[in-house]
Amino acid sequence: MKLITSIIQPHRLGAVREALEAIGITGATISEASGSGRQKGHSEFYRGAEYNITVVPKIRLETLVEDDLVPAALDAIVEAAASGKIGDGKVWVTPVEEIIRVRTGERGSNAL
Repeated sequence: MKLITSIIQPHRLGAVREALEAIGITGATISEASGSGRQKGHSEFYRGAEYNITVVPKIRLETLVEDDLVPAALDAIVEAAASGKIGDGKVWVTPVEEIIRVRTGERGSNAL
């Protein structure tokens, strides 16, 4: 099993969720995040003054998948999240040694 973590733009969340559901991945943890990368934020004007916003809002999406679904999941996320512009995000994969469903005590693949 692997944990796929994605940092994406908030307005791309719907497309990413739909792409994952299309390949059979329905479970995910979604949280708001903020950060900066190569885009180094952006400028905004408020009451005639310019402000530099160095931390931009993002979405962190985490999902556990079986090893054989990892390539399809990565392709789905990248294709759905990509706009071709700076700030599209990052995706990384982390190995998972064990998973347990708390309610039933199921372990491994049965807990997904």
